[in-house]
Amino acid sequence: QLQASGGGSVQAGGSLRLSCVTSVRMMSPLNVGWFRQAPGKERQFVGFRGWGSGSTYYADSVKGRFTISRDNGKNTMYLQMNSLNAEDTAVYYCAAGGALDRMKRGMANYWGQGTQVTVSS
Repeated sequence: QLQASGGGSVQAGGSLRLSCVTSVRMMSPLNVGWFRQAPGKERQFVGFRGWGSGSTYYADSVKGRFTISRDNGKNTMYLQMNSLNAEDTAVYYCAAGGALDRMKRGMANYWGQGTQVTVSS
């Protein structure tokens, strides 16, 4: 029910914008989040955006570089990634549903398939 896209290869210092669209009108009123998983590592929380207040929360590793936005009318959420570095290389997943504390622990109600982001140095 969640479809992520926009991944690709980019050089260090570059930018990418990931999109995640829902097939049904399910995103509102759900909180949304992005996660990533690098090879050989556990899935990592990247960021969160609330539905009501639009409040955001980011992992320290991406704070100031990544921004989550959403367009409820289009049932789409975005992850703008700037100043990318090799450590950002991972499969990125969008998710919806769940409080911030749950998402920070890697949990959400609905998941999209991943999209690969590769950053070369």
